Amino acid sequence: MTATLPRATVLADGVVRLEPLSENHVPDLFEAGGGDDEVWRWLRPTPHTKEDLTTLARRLVDGPEYTPFAVVHDGRAIGWTSYVNVPGYALSVEIGFTWYGRAYWRTAVNTACKILLIDHAFDAHDYNRVVLKTDHLNTRSQQAIARLGAVHEGTLRRHRVRPDGTWRDSVYFGILREEWPAHRARLVGGRR
Repeated sequence: MTATLPRATVLADGVVRLEPLSENHVPDLFEAGGGDDEVWRWLRPTPHTKEDLTTLARRLVDGPEYTPFAVVHDGRAIGWTSYVNVPGYALSVEIGFTWYGRAYWRTAVNTACKILLIDHAFDAHDYNRVVLKTDHLNTRSQQAIARLGAVHEGTLRRHRVRPDGTWRDSVYFGILREEWPAHRARLVGGRR
């Protein structure tokens, strides 16, 4: 049985506030990472204008396979993240299409976002598993996912074509409901 994709709601802690993504976030988002090829390297073609970024945001908001959130830090949107539907995987949800402005890499932002989203997936919904995946060449993302406690489950070779026409292999990770409490305790303990 495939789980129903959660609706966007406000999730917050002392580091970030996740709120339903809207076009109102675009000016802050563009300032945080629009036009930065390195920020967008693993996602889609870089949005070089606010209009480009608005188009991408609309696709997420309007797409039935996503539940997108703006990542707000110190009152400004600095990136976005999303629940993603994973058809064919019983009671599973993916966290993906995540980006943050470069100034927020290797800060508490990613861990805070993932704790909020994983908690919400397991506590407010009947999910059994949270999936995270990334490009096999994106070692920075793989390391961040592994730090969460996610288990490497395999690599789907030639999973999709990148914007530049080359093939992407997708590295899959997962966290099961019963594994999460110990990982969460470690992550929260490490943020003090």
